[in-house]
Amino acid sequence: MTTIDTHATGAATSSGVRLSSVADWLTTTDHKRIGRMFIAVSLVALLGAVVVAALLGIERIDAQAAMLDINSIPQLFALYRIALTFIVLVPLLLGIAVAVVPLQLGARSLTFPRLAAAGFWTWLVGSVLVVYSIAANGGPGGGNSRFVGLFLVGHIVLLVGLAAAVGSLVTTLLTARAPGMNMRRVPLFSWSVLVGALGLLLVLPAVIGALIYNYVDYRYGRVAFGGNQAINDWIGFGFSQPATFVYAVPVFGFAAEVIAVASGRRMPMRGVVFTGVGLVGITAALGAVLQQPADVSRNISHMSLGHWLSDVLPYALFNLLPILGGFIVIALGALALRGGRPRLIAPLVFGLLGALMVFVGILASAIYYIGDAQLAGSVFEEGTWLYIVYGAVLSALGAITYWGPKLWGRVIPDKLALPLAALGFIATVLASLPYLIAGFAKQPANASQFDYSGPQNLWNGLAAAGHVLMFVTVLAFIGLAARSFTKGAHAGDDPWDAHTLEWATSSPAPYANFADVHSVVSAEPLLDLKPRRDR
Repeated sequence: MTTIDTHATGAATSSGVRLSSVADWLTTTDHKRIGRMFIAVSLVALLGAVVVAALLGIERIDAQAAMLDINSIPQLFALYRIALTFIVLVPLLLGIAVAVVPLQLGARSLTFPRLAAAGFWTWLVGSVLVVYSIAANGGPGGGNSRFVGLFLVGHIVLLVGLAAAVGSLVTTLLTARAPGMNMRRVPLFSWSVLVGALGLLLVLPAVIGALIYNYVDYRYGRVAFGGNQAINDWIGFGFSQPATFVYAVPVFGFAAEVIAVASGRRMPMRGVVFTGVGLVGITAALGAVLQQPADVSRNISHMSLGHWLSDVLPYALFNLLPILGGFIVIALGALALRGGRPRLIAPLVFGLLGALMVFVGILASAIYYIGDAQLAGSVFEEGTWLYIVYGAVLSALGAITYWGPKLWGRVIPDKLALPLAALGFIATVLASLPYLIAGFAKQPANASQFDYSGPQNLWNGLAAAGHVLMFVTVLAFIGLAARSFTKGAHAGDDPWDAHTLEWATSSPAPYANFADVHSVVSAEPLLDLKPRRDR
């Protein structure tokens, strides 16, 4: 089978060709196109969400003055959290997985591709409804009853769309692997996607159920759930920790995979890496489904043994085990880099920095749930969440850089992408770390007016600058990717000297992915075919 050219070869000015191309995208069942649509919309949404984040950060620099309408602040905070979580973080990583995982598995297509396509359009419609309803004075704290209800419905639609795409992906991972590819031989990224997707199938229905309860109560009485003022109290577990650990699990799989490729050797102790990824995803998913924080009460040293165990055991299960899992992946990645001769490629830098930022977020979350730290209700949790979200965004940009040649047939130059990785890292730290510090100073969460001792203008000014830098990073990356993937240098079939099956087909990958069905005998089937070296 020859490569199918994804670019129009007919008359560029033909309206018929243009309409046909649009119709092809609207009705596509090609997983690579579905994934690219998720990626493109999520990146554009990321720019909008970061603008809202920057505005809220600027608003908090001078806590005694008001730049924004004080009545709109709760809605803007809701938009900020929901957009960065369910309109950016989850669909961005999901889009990369939809585009890449069938190729990694040696499959010719995604299982139930129409379900995934329907999931994309459902998610897109739900996202538009959520944003529109908040803009029209709906959402949490909104004053327009009709649009508060529309917000709840739109949020349900959004999550149903994501769940549909996740279901298609899980089915592919369980049923469409190449002959010989048992679960021990699944690529590291695909394994992390499976763990994260199974976690999503636990968490998303729980959030949808809470939204349905809120909608019914809001429509018929507003007694049990507190009406529009208490929406976040009931659904907030879906966009806070540990649920966000589940959404970011693919970050660790991508980091492990690109480390192995950059080092030129097989990842040591792959089974242990699998265990580390599982510890992050599964324990976090169970903690999120409980919808109650597994925290440690204050003055725990004065408690009886029974009360001490009832606090510490759940805390260790849902907060410390994810730390252990992330540490395992990062430590084994460092071992692989030390044992090989790593190449400094942009995907490696993006992937490592992204995984480290997410890991810092997991560590900070464990501190937040210690009662004696007295951080509940402060912006410390927001800083934790931003470490995870922006860290995952860094990893996603690295994944686009890494797999872009397989999806578009062209490469992003390392010398142009590496500075963006550094800038994104600085942006993540600036946007997140000041809120951790301000949390210890008791700056309240989701508030623009407050007072506490310390340089509050400095911390909030640095955080706002971090959001601005993240906007610049993402905008520059989009421009670089658009230029590189349309006019950049052509990629070979295997530009990274990689290990897994997606690099065994042509670039860009054809509609059916592979001319022949591959059989594998190890976890690195492409590496097996290359000249033997120290690996």
